[in-house]
Amino acid sequence: MALTLSLKWILVCLPIVVVNAQSYSATYTPGDAPKKTQEGQSGTNQCGTGNSQNSTCQNAYINSIDDFCLFAPPTPGPQSLIGNTERIEVSWCVKPGYGTRLIPSGAISGAHFVQTPDFVQITGVGDLTLLNIPQGDDGGELDPHGADGNGNPIGSLVFSNAFTKGDVEQIHEWTNFMAAGQFCFRACKPQASAPGWCQHIYDVMGCQWNMPGNYDTGVFEKCKADSGEMMGVYGGSTFRQGQPETPPPHPAPSSSECSTVSSIGNQVLAQSASATSGSVSASAVSFSTLILEKIVDS
Repeated sequence: MALTLSLKWILVCLPIVVVNAQSYSATYTPGDAPKKTQEGQSGTNQCGTGNSQNSTCQNAYINSIDDFCLFAPPTPGPQSLIGNTERIEVSWCVKPGYGTRLIPSGAISGAHFVQTPDFVQITGVGDLTLLNIPQGDDGGELDPHGADGNGNPIGSLVFSNAFTKGDVEQIHEWTNFMAAGQFCFRACKPQASAPGWCQHIYDVMGCQWNMPGNYDTGVFEKCKADSGEMMGVYGGSTFRQGQPETPPPHPAPSSSECSTVSSIGNQVLAQSASATSGSVSASAVSFSTLILEKIVDS
């Protein structure tokens, strides 16, 4: 059956599109970013190093299993569907120190970080209603290429030290799918092929089609992995969303050198995430180091 569908699909697909190098208007570090980087931006890129559950910071980081962020709505409520709030999402991070909101302990029930030659990726599951995503929301895609040329969210910046092994650098090509119970975030190495590894044209296909990987609950791991196949590219052809036949997702690339931690979290409790006034108390974040226990090489 799978082979038959694949052959049918290949007959209607378009020739592969060559990925060209992109040019960018500016490149920032967290220390030199202006207050706002795009017109119409609701939040800020000057975030400091404190933390507040009312932060409007729109800088995200993706460094490791114990150091990543997700974009999610700034306010709770049934209207805060990802599709409704994609332009105004704010950054929620596991690790303190970025001037963002903190992902409440217990919100993430499984996370899997992989580093490949071409990108880093975090996939996982959890109760993301604690990040203001309404229960039952199937979610949507966030990326730096909205229909009007601005990002979703507008002005959002992504940084990583995964490719420098030192200071963070801005990642211009990235994609982040968010839903009430699942998330995935890929940041692509700055290079000519980055737009192909971080495509943003499959916005209704969801996490597991765009970013095949491990989505198991109860496991927190980091691995090295192969890059696998570019999103939507099958042999010599490129699938276009909306074509009559949708190909299956690529298999998850092979991984190695995995290590696990028993949990990830911080001192911020779930109820703090829904607070409507005030900053996180000093006692709530007095221990800024992530709680990582029993590192076990697998």
